[in-house]
Amino acid sequence: MANRKSEVQRRIVCKDGHNNVQIDNVEGMIKLYLHDIWTTVVDMKWRYKLTLFASTFIMTWFIFGVFYYFIGMGNGDFVPERNATHMPCVKEVETLTGAFLFSLESQTTIGYGFRYITEECPLAIFTLVAQLVITGLAEIFVTGAFLAKLARPKKRAETIKFSQSAVICMRQGKLCLMVRVANMRKSLLIQCQLTGKLFQSHVTQEGEKTQVHQRSVDFYIDSSGDCPFLILPLTFYHVLDENSPLAGLTAESLHTREFELLVTLNATMESTAATCQSRTSYLPQEILWGYEFKPVLFSTTGGRYVADFNFFDKVQMSNNPTLLSNSTEKLKLEEDYKKE
Repeated sequence: MANRKSEVQRRIVCKDGHNNVQIDNVEGMIKLYLHDIWTTVVDMKWRYKLTLFASTFIMTWFIFGVFYYFIGMGNGDFVPERNATHMPCVKEVETLTGAFLFSLESQTTIGYGFRYITEECPLAIFTLVAQLVITGLAEIFVTGAFLAKLARPKKRAETIKFSQSAVICMRQGKLCLMVRVANMRKSLLIQCQLTGKLFQSHVTQEGEKTQVHQRSVDFYIDSSGDCPFLILPLTFYHVLDENSPLAGLTAESLHTREFELLVTLNATMESTAATCQSRTSYLPQEILWGYEFKPVLFSTTGGRYVADFNFFDKVQMSNNPTLLSNSTEKLKLEEDYKKE
């Protein structure tokens, strides 16, 4: 047991659903990211996005402030002994700080009235129009990226809970692999569908070995593969028959096989109609043979149901004599594994 736990278990998807694949040696990665600048900005971490948001405003204020300063300099607005009839491009702007403040007031439409542009300088008027157009587009882009990140259902998917272990036991006379799924919020998830993918190495008929070969694993709830809504903790099952990718699996061969079972829940949020996806994966060491989930749903005297999540990941030994007689030693090992 100690040797098995000391081995590094490779997995494509972590237990929390995050991608565990490293992308390396991609030529022109920065160029590819810039080509899809919208997705790049939306996928940014919040600290980088806030930095981008603040720097977008500060840089545009400063850059156009420098433009106004040079326009005034070219117009002779900063000459100490200028003509009394001289009309500056921007009134009351005599320093770079004043030009910066005028740029800030113009872009944010504060309009204090102390500094204002005159009609004597067409270049300054053109610069003002260009500033409002360019910065308006920049603000739309940055604000849209903020809203897109806030509206993403990624955080909603984190409130979908999967059982830490999968179990294999008898269900309605059939050997089944089962996982438990729960919605941690009161808001409903509708049109729920649980799908699975089995990742394992495979050798083709031509002798070519593929590191990761994918096969579909169908999960059902009662007699259907779809769940109209997810409000109670539910147990989805996959029948281990001759059509299953895990056909021939036994208690003895379970932990000697190398595979990863990816489980994905696709659902629609009732409040926003947005689609969310939550996923996890199970290695052979996380699949318990001959166990079943403990009940998690209880009724009260007040006519309500209570889902006690203290029992959500709890399992108990199956009472099925077929499983017990064929795998008593294996069940003991799995129980020791759980305690560790």
